[in-house]
Amino acid sequence: MPTDGGSERILQLEAEVRQLKDAVVSHAVVDQAIGVIVALGRVSPDQGWTVLKEVSQHTNIKARNIADMILVWGRSGVMPPEIRAALEDALDRLGPTQVPGAPPAP
Repeated sequence: MPTDGGSERILQLEAEVRQLKDAVVSHAVVDQAIGVIVALGRVSPDQGWTVLKEVSQHTNIKARNIADMILVWGRSGVMPPEIRAALEDALDRLGPTQVPGAPPAP
């Protein structure tokens, strides 16, 4: 049974709406994580975005997933050690910073 053009268009629009909703949620998570980085590292929002991108690139993990980990860390204090190290390294490139809860620097 062939589908009419209207039904096909509705399915396309529904898929597009789902993608846009996902993008909005993802953007909000990334923005919140940048806010944490800004407060933590005393950096500008642009620098916070740069730090998030650097951590993503150095760990080969999508920025959205790094952002999720940063937000979980903000609530629970738990962050994978390799992410914490990459975050500290990225912030150190902007100026010395100690991530709370990290072992003291040698």
